[in-house]
Amino acid sequence: MPTNPATALDFHVFDTTLRDGAQREGVSYSVADKLAVARLLDEIGVGFIEGGWPGALPKDTEFFSRARTELKLRHAQLVAFGATRKAGVRVEDDAQVRALLDAETPVVCLVAKSDVRHVREALRTTLEENLAMVADTVAFFVAHGRRVFLDCEHFFDGYKADPDYGVRVLEAAFAAGAEVGVMCDTNGGMLPMGLGRIVADVRSRVSGRLGIHCQDDTGCAVATPSPRSRPASRTCRAPPTATASAPATPTRSR
Repeated sequence: MPTNPATALDFHVFDTTLRDGAQREGVSYSVADKLAVARLLDEIGVGFIEGGWPGALPKDTEFFSRARTELKLRHAQLVAFGATRKAGVRVEDDAQVRALLDAETPVVCLVAKSDVRHVREALRTTLEENLAMVADTVAFFVAHGRRVFLDCEHFFDGYKADPDYGVRVLEAAFAAGAEVGVMCDTNGGMLPMGLGRIVADVRSRVSGRLGIHCQDDTGCAVATPSPRSRPASRTCRAPPTATASAPATPTRSR
């Protein structure tokens, strides 16, 4: 699949205003709002626009349906967000995976557990099955011509508990064809120095393209991705808007 030059640079912004930004207290987008915001983000040159979670929220499912005919992006690529297949379910039979495919976006962003505690206690499955869930789902979308990003949820907390398992998740995704593996500071508790050390270690152990997604719970979401995580991470997931829940480096992608 040919890529837009705006999305193929060494560093680019993956904007999450329409999903993460919509989770802030007092923010509620209509479908018309989301279409309008997407057009504005495209105008300023954002590389990727995460539109929402089709199949999980009816409003997001409607957004992607309308976007196919009403949204004409010149720079950005539209992204559908969702989870890997469920444990014990074939990827072809997973309804949420099918909803992601039906969104017909050129890019899919999958969220996966990368903390051993969450795999065992939240998903209630084995570490190996979680790796298979990642590999199967990434491979499924790659086979259907999608560019795939993988969000490694709670990556930094997970690294502190087990510094190897998150790397195995990234490796499974890259082996299956993922374009970017995103290290997520989901709780927003990382400080710049600590995050930089972890990113440098992970970068030395994997060969794929890494991204960074920092929440702003401690007010460090701008400081942590830049400059200590670069050049190790080349994709910054961020809603660079005043109302967003997790603002990060608002570097333009063009």
